[in-house]
Amino acid sequence: MSETEKSLTYKLGGDIEINRLGYGAMQLTGNGVFGEVSDRDNAIEVLKAAVESGVNFIDTAEAYGPKFNESLIADALHPYKQGLVIATKGGFNRPGPNQWVPNGNADYIKSNIEGSLERLKVDTIDLWQLHRIDPNVDVEETLKPVMEAVDAGKIKYVGLSEVDVEQIERVRKLLPIVSVQNLYNLGERKWEDVLDYTAEQGLAFIPWYPLASGPDKMAEKIQHIAQKHEATTAQIALAWLLRRSDNILLIPGTKSVTHLHENLAAANITLSDDEFEALSK
Repeated sequence: MSETEKSLTYKLGGDIEINRLGYGAMQLTGNGVFGEVSDRDNAIEVLKAAVESGVNFIDTAEAYGPKFNESLIADALHPYKQGLVIATKGGFNRPGPNQWVPNGNADYIKSNIEGSLERLKVDTIDLWQLHRIDPNVDVEETLKPVMEAVDAGKIKYVGLSEVDVEQIERVRKLLPIVSVQNLYNLGERKWEDVLDYTAEQGLAFIPWYPLASGPDKMAEKIQHIAQKHEATTAQIALAWLLRRSDNILLIPGTKSVTHLHENLAAANITLSDDEFEALSK
């Protein structure tokens, strides 16, 4: 296997090999990530096309819909193709469109896990991530049902979302984690230290909102590089993330099969050292 091929896959938890260009299913919901997706047949077509195109890592959450997104994935893809990893998350209340309220109550987390198992039609969740740490509940309390689910074989691996290094280390004293899912893209670099920490520690880093290509002042620079590669700015944004660190797993989302294939084609773009440095400044 060539070095290029190696860099396009990652071993989650050190043993599940997945393609680094995955798919994020959040857009396959109603407006405000609330309710059922408007065109269900199209959504099922997108999910099937993703898997047929080699995607073997799909990101969802109990909060997407809520609940509808997980059921949609099962309806589209179950029984699952061997090697397909479905990551889900729990820990948010969704009182309405665009409303996200952290809920780290242990009973609520337990119900999230049990509900996800049922909706996804699995006995074991490959990767379960705490969607947010609830500032009003001790994280030790929040994670009790997660540890119980791991012990019972209901969860294989655990991850965290929107956390700093200190929070990651606090959780790692309680149980092993394999991934961190934080906001990060070409234009939003707040979590550079977390990305570097995860790379050093052998954890996956899953940037959400990966397609953002940065502020207007970067537009000309990105467009110039995109034209050189006969690519879109979104493809360049994804190619930069793939190059930024080998532990980054990408989950761009879309409601379009055409756009899906466009995103996946970013794997074929190799930025030069100069291009990577120019975008990194």
